Amino acid sequence: MAVGRRVALLCGLILSLGAGSATAKECAGVNFPDQVQVDGSTLTLNGLGMRKATLLKLDVYVAALYVATATRDPAVILDSKTPTRLVLHFVRAVGAGDISNGFDEGFARSAKDQLPALRDRIAMLDNWMVDIQTGQQMTFTSRPGTGVLVDVNGAAKGTIRGDDFARAFLSIWLGANPPNVEIKRGLLGGACT
Repeated sequence: MAVGRRVALLCGLILSLGAGSATAKECAGVNFPDQVQVDGSTLTLNGLGMRKATLLKLDVYVAALYVATATRDPAVILDSKTPTRLVLHFVRAVGAGDISNGFDEGFARSAKDQLPALRDRIAMLDNWMVDIQTGQQMTFTSRPGTGVLVDVNGAAKGTIRGDDFARAFLSIWLGANPPNVEIKRGLLGGACT
């Protein structure tokens, strides 16, 4: 009987651990894989964060951050010489102008001194934005030495050149002034709330 209890306890422990890892890749009913492939490299899901907007704290999108090595240190991610991928899964419809304004505000907060050098590339990103419906995604894949490959709802828009752009872009969410504290905390492995 003692052996049976041990087996039951062990099975329960394994099931509870499995349930915990399943919730680590889901937020607000949106599921993300644990890993993705980028240029032959396996990237691991570092975390999920919820973008909240306005004073009402409306949920806008769930962001998923994939990195070569999971970490809770934003500086390690921003200074990394390995690919990263940021996926934005929209949980509400958002107009192209609002998306562009959000990026512009993010760059203004995260890359103040670099704005003159980034201005034309930010304008390129803004020009690629379209109205996004609930359930659609944007994917931003940073390739060191190349730049950021932009995909909007399955349509590859192109690559915005420069490691400086890639760092400033990711700093929107991981820098000192993210759009909301919950998204940064979630992308760094905390709870997605």
